[in-house]
Amino acid sequence: MILSIESSCDDSSIAITEIESKKLLYHKKISQELEHSVYGGVVPELASRLHAEALPRILEECTPYFADLKAIAVTTAPGLNVTLVEGVTMAKALSISLRLPLIAVNHLKGHIYSLFIEKQTRFPLTVLLVSGGHTQVIEVGSFEEMTMVATTMDDSFGESFDKVSKMMNLGYPGGPVIEKMAQSGDENRYAMPLPLSQSPLFAFSYSGLKNAVRLVSLEAKEEEYPDIAASFQKAAVAHLTHKLKKYFKSTPPKHFAIVGGASANLYLRQAIELILKPYDATLCLAKMEYCSDNAAMIGRVAVEMYERELFTPLAELVTEPRTSL
Repeated sequence: MILSIESSCDDSSIAITEIESKKLLYHKKISQELEHSVYGGVVPELASRLHAEALPRILEECTPYFADLKAIAVTTAPGLNVTLVEGVTMAKALSISLRLPLIAVNHLKGHIYSLFIEKQTRFPLTVLLVSGGHTQVIEVGSFEEMTMVATTMDDSFGESFDKVSKMMNLGYPGGPVIEKMAQSGDENRYAMPLPLSQSPLFAFSYSGLKNAVRLVSLEAKEEEYPDIAASFQKAAVAHLTHKLKKYFKSTPPKHFAIVGGASANLYLRQAIELILKPYDATLCLAKMEYCSDNAAMIGRVAVEMYERELFTPLAELVTEPRTSL
């Protein structure tokens, strides 16, 4: 078995994955949403302290599995350095005390493998990764062959939802709040700009759209918030589908996946399904409980790395500032 640890942002999580069957034997996650909601977003130092409290509590429940462990896996990049270090410190301590090898896992690769928790992999795959920190399109040929073909130039898709929610004092995390509020709003009430609509670049940008919402919300009454939320969500998703449709003309999709915390947005899922229909492409999605950050996806990547003997020496296990694969 492999014990995996995730602490890249504000979710403390540990999982136990059986190597041969890829079965998830144990998984627990403690969210910090309540503690950060009063600030309208994640406070890194607070998140680090909460990880230091939560991870040891979860680990206590994993002691029955210790005798069968073959490796310790941990997220090392990308993420908040002060929170990543909490997981890395625990992983090093377990490696020393249990005399087990370490596996350093890229968090973004974890999101891709959230599709295959307790399943066999299926490649090639075109992946749209949308989260609070990332908006990327990745062509995945295999475990070793992953190429990022597009990313955001500023804010991410998920981040823009958080910031729009904060503008209207609706709480954190903003994704679920905005999506729910938009259900009762008129998405055609406000004409929001479509970012990079005239640009030939295959890239994303949400700073301009976010600012347009800010200007509208400054003059709006509270009863108009659902219309703002719906209009914003329509434009935010339309930006993704607009760029993807152009990309599909040169690179027709066969198997397409949406991963990351924002992949739980049902409006986004429905919009992607529509643009995939002309290509008769398969839409792949992770289970809802595995869309956001979790150790189960880290463990699933770790199984692949264990089989390839991709271990990291203790002295070389450090957090990394990377923002991509």
